[in-house]
Amino acid sequence: MNTKVTVAGVELKNPVMTASGTFGSGAEYSEFVDLSRLGAVVTKGVANVPWPGNPTPRVAEVYGGMLNAIGLQNPGIDVFVKRDIPFLRQFDTKIIVNVCGKTTEDYLEVVERLGDEPVDLLEINISCPNVKEGGIAFGQDPKAVETITREVKRYARQPVIMKLSPNVTDITVMAKAAEAGGADALSLINTLTGMKIDINRRTFALANRTGGFSGPAVKPVAVRMVYQTAHAVRIPVIGMGGISTAEDAIEFLMAGATAVSVGTANFFNPYATVEIADGIRQFMAERGVEDIHELIGCVE
Repeated sequence: MNTKVTVAGVELKNPVMTASGTFGSGAEYSEFVDLSRLGAVVTKGVANVPWPGNPTPRVAEVYGGMLNAIGLQNPGIDVFVKRDIPFLRQFDTKIIVNVCGKTTEDYLEVVERLGDEPVDLLEINISCPNVKEGGIAFGQDPKAVETITREVKRYARQPVIMKLSPNVTDITVMAKAAEAGGADALSLINTLTGMKIDINRRTFALANRTGGFSGPAVKPVAVRMVYQTAHAVRIPVIGMGGISTAEDAIEFLMAGATAVSVGTANFFNPYATVEIADGIRQFMAERGVEDIHELIGCVE
């Protein structure tokens, strides 16, 4: 039975990976999960300098999921290269580094630093607010998507995955812009923008007022956007958004995703990723599916 998939020329033993920001850089989950059983580990966002993140409270539980306004807190590229890459190299899995920034130059600095590091793919988080454009996210303007993709590709030595924001009118416009800029693959969806008000305290549940909404409730939106994107571009699509079970993951594969990322589920079930990988194999065995590519994009 073949569960291997290829994303931008990189072969994964199975299509299951972690979603950035929900798994740290693997160390804290390694006591629950054998990272070698995953197709890839996607790291938390890495910036050119340490980011302190947003003020607290910055996480709130909501019906069907959670809101987070962590603000991409991270120790910066220097610590990441020294501490996290050597840790992940111990495991038989692919390493995908999520890159964040506030300006194009920020992204390029990290991408350049990673050029000589033993990592397999780069995932560029374009849901970051572009400080030079008054705070609108890079991923909400197709011209900005194409421009930053093209710039990153000029400097990147690993294949580039552009991570798309769902907070747009038409996801396919952004997908095509990233493809036009030279993206090797796309991942989606990042979080939807949400808000929660604490009626007893008469204030916002998050200090940031708004946060990224993720979890099971976003899955139908994510499946729809992955389906649309997979039919709009020729490059591989990595699907994510509310995946908690193997059945959820298979939905994304059938919609056209080549691989899937598991995010919020890690918080309430630290074994979720390996259970999903095992569940996909079981589904294939029970239905006599010899090759996972029989499932990928099978729903037209």
